[in-house]
Amino acid sequence: MHPRSYRPLAATKSAAAPDPQGLTEGPLVTRAHNGRRQVVAAANAAAQALGISPGMPLAEAEARLPGLAVHEAAPLADQAALEALGAWCLRYTPLLAAPAEAGLLLDVTGCAHLRGGEAALLADLLGELQTAGYAARAALAGTPGAAWALARFGQNPSIVPAGEEAAALAALPLAALRLPPDMVQGLALLGLERIGQLAEMPRASLTRRFGTAPHRALDAALQGEPITPWLPEAVLRQRTSFLEPLLTAEALAIAIQRLVAELCDELARIDRGARILDMHFERVDGSVQSLRVGTAKPSRAPLHLARMLCEKLDTVAPGFGIEAMRLVVPLAEPLRSQQSSAGFAGAPHGDIAALVDRLSNRLGEGRVFRMAPTPSDVPERSARRVPPLTAPPSTWPLDWPRPVRVFTPPFPIEAIAALPDGPPAAFTWQRQRRRIRRADGPERIRGEWWRHEAETTALRDYWQVEDEAGRRYWLFRRGDGQDAATGDLRWFLHGLF
Repeated sequence: MHPRSYRPLAATKSAAAPDPQGLTEGPLVTRAHNGRRQVVAAANAAAQALGISPGMPLAEAEARLPGLAVHEAAPLADQAALEALGAWCLRYTPLLAAPAEAGLLLDVTGCAHLRGGEAALLADLLGELQTAGYAARAALAGTPGAAWALARFGQNPSIVPAGEEAAALAALPLAALRLPPDMVQGLALLGLERIGQLAEMPRASLTRRFGTAPHRALDAALQGEPITPWLPEAVLRQRTSFLEPLLTAEALAIAIQRLVAELCDELARIDRGARILDMHFERVDGSVQSLRVGTAKPSRAPLHLARMLCEKLDTVAPGFGIEAMRLVVPLAEPLRSQQSSAGFAGAPHGDIAALVDRLSNRLGEGRVFRMAPTPSDVPERSARRVPPLTAPPSTWPLDWPRPVRVFTPPFPIEAIAALPDGPPAAFTWQRQRRRIRRADGPERIRGEWWRHEAETTALRDYWQVEDEAGRRYWLFRRGDGQDAATGDLRWFLHGLF
């Protein structure tokens, strides 16, 4: 896939990950057998700071640091933990390479906007890993090789714009190209220690001594390489292949309906419902296109899930044809079978979850929500967005009437009123002067000093007013009209009744 449309993200788990048992406060290593001798398999940050590195003979490490804490390496347990992290990372993207070398490679093409952009996705990923007790490094680049190199040898985190991989890798050591250690040492004897130096060397002269491996590794880092998608065994999936490649949306829709029906049968067997569905389209040219849909609550309704997937088929380019399709459920939650209402009195008349799912997948995540009250007297802080199917924690206050529409931020207006507590007689908004026929107020709202120190003395006086045409507005003045510290006496329109 072209680097400009392909955005792999590499994350590597550090050996200095926080240990809840407090074992990593001092220098600590794990040991493994390398032939007939024992070597350091991994070292924490404290040990590495004192010159201990993986691969070093254990006897040498213990000679340098008497009393060094040594634990037996558990490579199978490490790999299992890494695969568990890989399964967790499926929430960020449907495409993940097989976990290896204490690292994860994620293809986040087309997924970053769901997290607020590439920088926000990286920050969220690293923050979640840190909360779980892992020290991690991450990088995002246009090729898997560049992302791998920057995650291990570059700044943390690193984001490289598409097409700038060569400049980003130039200062990194040759080990970042995943070359064998003996080859890196041989190149260093020629004065080649950085990737930029290798890129400037004539290929013919190096090929006679080292073969094509150095420049093949360089080309893979700069031009890209395919990754084989990986899924944990516990993830539910269905796959189908076709004798003839599919080219039309109608044929793809039929295949989707069949795959979803088979998957829902499997979900019903284990009493679970899908929360996220990933559909992968394997093209005849070897590339894979994917689309993802989510549900507001667990679901295994075949018609509903298939319809959501089919609504996104316009984003799939079949190219020369789709030869196989895979349906994957990276996130499923318990869902027990329920007796249908059968139309009896008192039974619920419908479930809006299906409507919420369709609107969310069509308009975008975060665009469908409900408003819930929040304990605050300041109007713009008294409501917050919550998921559409979340029950509000409390009811709306009924002490004071509030407008149907509140402006955030409020509109500045020009108003005429007698100080200190006289109601406004007229105000100008959108270049139109409105004479006020009735007014009720003031309702005084003070600032929340525990949020911002500047609000310690600030206050607002709110008025409900009605103009000569019968339109009702919600106006407020900053300040009490007597003490300048309470406000600058400017007027604002905050809502419409």
